Amino acid sequence: MTAAAPVPLLDLKAQFAAIKDEIMPRVAEVFEQQAFILGPHVGRAEEELAAYLGAPHALGVSSGTDALLLALMALGVGPGHGVVTTPFTFFATVGSIVRLGAVPLFADIDPDTYNLDPAKVAELLARQDLPARPKAMIPVHLFGQPAEMGPLMELANKHGLMVVEDAAQAIGVIYPRPDGKTQKAGIIGDAGCFSFFPSKNLGGAGDGGLITCRDDELAEKLSSMRTHGSHPKEKYRHLYVGGNFRLDALQAAVISAKLPHLDSWSAARRSNAADYDRLFSESGILERGQASLPFRAWPEAAESHVFNQYVIRVQDRAGLMRRLGEAKIGHAVYYPTPLHLAECFAGLGHGPGAFPVAEKAAAEVLALPIYPELTMEQKERVVGVIRDYYAS
Repeated sequence: MTAAAPVPLLDLKAQFAAIKDEIMPRVAEVFEQQAFILGPHVGRAEEELAAYLGAPHALGVSSGTDALLLALMALGVGPGHGVVTTPFTFFATVGSIVRLGAVPLFADIDPDTYNLDPAKVAELLARQDLPARPKAMIPVHLFGQPAEMGPLMELANKHGLMVVEDAAQAIGVIYPRPDGKTQKAGIIGDAGCFSFFPSKNLGGAGDGGLITCRDDELAEKLSSMRTHGSHPKEKYRHLYVGGNFRLDALQAAVISAKLPHLDSWSAARRSNAADYDRLFSESGILERGQASLPFRAWPEAAESHVFNQYVIRVQDRAGLMRRLGEAKIGHAVYYPTPLHLAECFAGLGHGPGAFPVAEKAAAEVLALPIYPELTMEQKERVVGVIRDYYAS
């Protein structure tokens, strides 16, 4: 009997095979021009991304982490300032705050969307005993679904907070605004931060990131600070203390080649998610309470979720992960430790039970393969292995 083929968590080779002939000529052009630092390829990618996102300004930077760090730097966040954010996110969100000497002010998450709970943010901002004066907020659009930016922006405006959106996992996602209009995530707050890490929906061939903003002066400051605070026309004249945060031309060329495919890839991810939903519903697992599926906050707006990850909640996660490993089915936990319990943030003084919704999510979530090239046979196999595990 032939063993079933592995199902990887992500198959970048399949993606590359389909668009190799579009990517390699652009990469060759970079080498032919020998313009590796900023230059025409970065400029073109910035223009294309700004148009796609509907952003007045888009600046390529060295990574999604550096996008967060640079945005906070340009907005003047530093020692003595507090930044409201979620404990259930990738390390870079909180690490960027602490690197600047600011204090993360955590609010718990919504149990269904995993994003910041506006009610918990309101409770936090009403407190009089905060360890630092709130200056900014970083909502995270986790797993490809936007945070509730309407109420979060109302709170930010009420308390005079600047808003930096962490849209690393949510490029192209639509946020249905309370007024009935829509906006893409990353252009709602003062700045939006994106990642082009290879595993993202729009991934490069290494590290890369993007900052979007509406304000002309902020855009000029970001542009200067990404090159050590340099003056745009006078060499060795420095206006700010910035850093080396430039996007490589090679990454820009790859991103530019991939961008026209992004919407179709996102549609394929949504289709795969719908197939999983159906297969899991037919399996009986949901009725027995052994798993629960990703929640759609705005099911009437198809593009309100781009499924950077398809994350379910499960019972006996450790046992199921062992079984998936034996079956060679890719899976991952995003994230096993909420950041208020991370060792390096112990000095913040948060113990177990401080943010119970985030802690419960960290103990139950499991991400399954969702990449656009996933076949129906692969999806059926993933669900079949999970079904059989709980039936045994």
